[in-house]
Amino acid sequence: MYRGGETVAIDEKKYGSIQSRKLSDRRAEVIFHSWDGDGVLAVSADPETGDLILEPSAYATRPGVRACRWTIQGLRPELQVVAPLFQGVRLKLDDPLVRDTRWEWPQAWEAGFAILESRKGGFWIHTQDSNYRYKGLKIGTASDPCSVGLDSEAYGPIDRNLSAGGLAWRINVYDGDWKVPAGRYRDWLWQAYGLDSAQKSRRPWIYDVRLAISWCPDHLDILDALAKRVDPRRVLIHFPGWRSDEYDENYPTFVASESGRAFTSKGKTMGFHVMPHFNSVDMDPSNPVYSRVREFQYRDIENMKILGWSWVDGKVLGVPESGSSLFEHRDKKVMVKIHPGLGMWRAILGQRVFEAAQALSLETVFLDVTLNSFNLHNSLVDAMTSTEGMKRLIEEVATLGSGLVVGGEGLNEITAQRLSFGQVHLFRSWQSSTHGLERTGGCPLNEFVLGRLSRSFGYSGLGGQNADEQLRMRIHEEHGAIPTITIDSAKEITEPNPAVKRILDQAAG
Repeated sequence: MYRGGETVAIDEKKYGSIQSRKLSDRRAEVIFHSWDGDGVLAVSADPETGDLILEPSAYATRPGVRACRWTIQGLRPELQVVAPLFQGVRLKLDDPLVRDTRWEWPQAWEAGFAILESRKGGFWIHTQDSNYRYKGLKIGTASDPCSVGLDSEAYGPIDRNLSAGGLAWRINVYDGDWKVPAGRYRDWLWQAYGLDSAQKSRRPWIYDVRLAISWCPDHLDILDALAKRVDPRRVLIHFPGWRSDEYDENYPTFVASESGRAFTSKGKTMGFHVMPHFNSVDMDPSNPVYSRVREFQYRDIENMKILGWSWVDGKVLGVPESGSSLFEHRDKKVMVKIHPGLGMWRAILGQRVFEAAQALSLETVFLDVTLNSFNLHNSLVDAMTSTEGMKRLIEEVATLGSGLVVGGEGLNEITAQRLSFGQVHLFRSWQSSTHGLERTGGCPLNEFVLGRLSRSFGYSGLGGQNADEQLRMRIHEEHGAIPTITIDSAKEITEPNPAVKRILDQAAG
């Protein structure tokens, strides 16, 4: 696979040849020589698990190789794919929501496995990778929905890269429902990363939370209204507007405003778990820190653009490509992402979070965009991928002072190891709902795999004011998330609509 998803087949259709050779009773190799490249597929069997293990690799004389894809074709159309996409989906292979889609690990493909489910049992594919190797899941193509591709990516930069491979994909059958293979993957994950200690380190109160408020405004009367309906000790409050700067401006400066300090203090005194909003890797290029770390900002693996965003008149724009414009548009909320593998960035961010946590006596903090780690043009910094760096960053924040409970945006098999809470997104439904969202519920896959470590809660549009918001609330709950509401005033608590009332009553029960 080259840039833009361009794929080149390495087979015998165009002046090619394929040879196979047996190397032992449990290992063989298939050698491919093609007009457009060469490759090898090593095939072996695991005597303990019965897994069939396939290790594909390929190379060419043409630079720019991004990945090697091994594709399974000829799947039965009635199979459903169960995969950790947006916290778990269970959809037919030809469903328009997943047909001809590619999902990058770990931001979108949140754990390295996929299950193909029939009415009873099925088969599944996974990789036992604990080295932060980038990979991808391709579900079908425009012409053939009944196929699944597994991508082994090369680290960026790819401009001169000629080969890809290095991952072993395991395939096996199972009997029962999807929890059987998902449970096996969870067992491997716990063993591979030593997660028993991480699980034991979690504060007991995180499992008692029964209500979450996302994007809570700094109105003190909201706290009074909530306390009359729900035990504050069971409420998690995501609190974005606490700083003296406007939201998403001037990071990494974290200084509380008077209203932010008052809300946090009152909430904590009442027993609420107030979680002020920080940022993990986004920063404002007009902040003085930028000059110290600008050489380590994320760059797209294919076009080398600076990765980030700006927000203008309700529309998301990219990062300015004018050097002067980077520094002159703070009001446009220009943000760039600094590679968390950089030790200096983690040191700067950690000190800023520590100072704010000390000033406000915080027990809980929220780090935005922790889901944003992926293969980059500058993939390795301090010999670390952005994914490993993100894990290190979260861990270092969690150990500040006497320890902090950390929440973050998104939830995958890497960030869940250190996050106690994950503010998760619905299927391609960030600010508005995608058509067909109702088909994505009913599969709490990530909750089953990761819920012992990290609890999820909802993101946006959860006020219950119309059918769409009610659907969003329901899908989150079907994924096993903490019931979540978004409100603008205390009146929405004292005079709740039926959807909000249901959640408040449930949390108080």
